[in-house]
Amino acid sequence: MRDVLPKLREWWRTGETVALGTVVSTFKSAPRPPGAAMLVGPGGEVVGSVSGGCVEGAVYELATRVVADRQPVLERYGVSDDDAFAVGLTCGGILDVFVEVVDKESFPQLEEVAADIEAGRPVAVATVVAHDDPAHVGRRLVIRPHDDGRADEGSLGSERADDAVTADARGLLASGRSETLHYGPDGERRGEGMAVFVSSYAPKPRMLVFGAIDFAASTARMGSFLGYQVTVCDARPIFTTERRFPEADEVVVKWPHVYLREEVDAGRVDARTVICVLTHDPKFDVPLLEVALRLPEVAYVGAMGSRRTHDDRNARLREAGLTDAELARLSSPIGLDLGARTPEETAVSIAAEIIASQWGGSGERLAASAGPVHHNGARPT
Repeated sequence: MRDVLPKLREWWRTGETVALGTVVSTFKSAPRPPGAAMLVGPGGEVVGSVSGGCVEGAVYELATRVVADRQPVLERYGVSDDDAFAVGLTCGGILDVFVEVVDKESFPQLEEVAADIEAGRPVAVATVVAHDDPAHVGRRLVIRPHDDGRADEGSLGSERADDAVTADARGLLASGRSETLHYGPDGERRGEGMAVFVSSYAPKPRMLVFGAIDFAASTARMGSFLGYQVTVCDARPIFTTERRFPEADEVVVKWPHVYLREEVDAGRVDARTVICVLTHDPKFDVPLLEVALRLPEVAYVGAMGSRRTHDDRNARLREAGLTDAELARLSSPIGLDLGARTPEETAVSIAAEIIASQWGGSGERLAASAGPVHHNGARPT
C-alpha cells in the first residue's frame, strides 16, 4: 500500500470510496510481492499494480463489484503453468489478491497510519482476509511496537484473536516483513478458519557508505534508488560534504568505526542494514570492519579493494583477533563480477550483490539457468 498511499489518502480525505486490491500471498513466479497494491478510484481511475499487468483487468472488474456491494473478496489468480495464460497470469505464478472498500467508514484509522508511514514510525495493519464467518472478513487492527506508547486501534473480532495477531505482527514489524498468518476462527494458535494479512510499514532500511570518494557518490545514488536511507561517512571534512553527495540522506564527518559503534549503541543498526566500505585504506578499514563483522545481525558487509588489498586487509583483521567465521561474512572485493569499471557501473555491481544476498540469488545469467525467475527468500527490507 505504501506506493499508492498518497493517492489513497487524498481520496479518503475528500470522502470518496475507493477499491483497494492487495497481494496477500504469492506462489511460484508471481511478479509482485505481498503488499503490492492497486487502487480503483471513484472515477474508475487505476493507480498501482498487483501483477505488473498480468491480472489487472480481472482485478479491476472485481473491484467494481466490491465497491457496489461493499463485500470484500479474496481471489486467487493463476492455477498452473499450463493454464496460467488462460487466466491472465502469463508468468505462470500464483497470487492471492484481497479486494476491499476503503473510505472513512471502513478504515477510520487511515489518516494516522499514513502519518506514521510518512514520518518513518513503525506501524502494521492486520486485516482478516478469510474467515469461516464472512462477517469477520475485512476487520482490521492497527498495531504499533509495544514501546510506542499509543494504543492499538480496531479489532479482529475478539480479544483472543487480537492478542495472538498482535504478538505475531510485532515480530513481522521488527523485521519489516508482510505476510499472511493463519489461525483458528477465534485466534487459536493451532487450527484453521481465519487468515490475517499483516502489512508491515517499518522505516526504510539503512545503507551505510564509508569513504567519501566518487564510487561512494554513485553507490549512495543507487542505494537511494533501491529505497535505502543512505548515510555517507568519512573522517575527512574536505571531501565529506553534502554538495558532493546530494543523493545521501545524511553526510557525516567522523571516524567510520566511531560512527558505526555509536549507531549500534543507539539501536540504529539492525538486520536490514547494509554496510559498504569503500575507503580501501587500512587505517579506516580495519577498525571499521572490526566493529562491522562482529555485529550479530546486519544484512551485508562489503569492502572495496584489489585482491592484494583484500589479502592485506584480511591479514590485519586476523591480527586484530577476528575469526574465520567472522571474516567469512565479508564480501570482498565488493560486488558481483560484471566487468564494471566506472563508479556508476561499480555501484550497479554492489547493488546486484546486495540484492542477490538478500533474496538468495546466484548472480548468474537467467538465460543460463533453470528454475523460477523470482526467489522466495524472505527479504529483510
